[in-house]
Amino acid sequence: MIYTITLNPALDRQIWVEDIKYDESNRIIRETTYAGGKGIDVSRVLANFGADNVALGFVGGFSGEELEGRLLNDGVRCNFTYISTNTRTNIILNDEKTKSQTLFNAMGPEVQPQDLMRLIKQIQNLPNPEYVIISGSLPVGVQPAFYNKLIDTAKEIGATVVFDTDGKAMKVGLSSKPHIIKPNIHELERLVDKKLKDIPEIAQEARSICKKGINIVLVSMGANGMLCVSSTEEYWAFPPPVNVQNTIGAGDSSVAGFVLALKEGKSLKEALAFAVAAGTATTTRPGTAVCLPEDVEAIYPNVTFRDVV
Repeated sequence: MIYTITLNPALDRQIWVEDIKYDESNRIIRETTYAGGKGIDVSRVLANFGADNVALGFVGGFSGEELEGRLLNDGVRCNFTYISTNTRTNIILNDEKTKSQTLFNAMGPEVQPQDLMRLIKQIQNLPNPEYVIISGSLPVGVQPAFYNKLIDTAKEIGATVVFDTDGKAMKVGLSSKPHIIKPNIHELERLVDKKLKDIPEIAQEARSICKKGINIVLVSMGANGMLCVSSTEEYWAFPPPVNVQNTIGAGDSSVAGFVLALKEGKSLKEALAFAVAAGTATTTRPGTAVCLPEDVEAIYPNVTFRDVV
């Protein structure tokens, strides 16, 4: 069983306007709402592929009920920890004229200490935990050390732990040695506190992280593809050219594709190619982490590889 943990999920409200005019009234030409959050995005993609998984995390209020209801309609199994305050709503503004996308991310509700412990006890009793994917930002009032507790607990029950977050939370969480991490290039630069100018330098930093006890480092680099580094293997994969409509959730789709491929027994190189195909497939459709199997299957054979150094 695959479990995803999203501590600070959101309703993602996507709005499209023809041409943003500042200090004027703008007419919305269409809009839609998705259940969002990095782990939730992963769960949605896994569900699209028929992979058995359960979404965990904190939700609250009417917006939390809407989020869970939308996920159930998407075929995602949920077992959320309910809190007393409302789940946040993010706004994603799309300008049709410029083809630009602007994100307004809300802070989210404050989570109480007793809520944290209810989630920990739930994780301690998860049935058949093969993979636990911990990703996304921390709620208000929750310190990065809570990620250490989550990672340690997931490892204690025998799960392979995938960790995907940013900033101080990533730095602190690494001390618990999750098995797999998936920073994008900007998150990796913040993790190592330096600008990385080329692939050899990026690969070297990934190797250094592996030496600290991380089994696999995946680095997504947008148009420059995705790098995968372990203690014994290194691959650099590129997607084919596609018509990009949306980038929200592409990295989460890559995580889902990578874990799904590993669970099915694919090699590290094959899993990387599947991750790249899943992330790329998401960019070809509007909406948050909309990754369809038929799109992935069409892209997967066209993923190419280059030498790391």
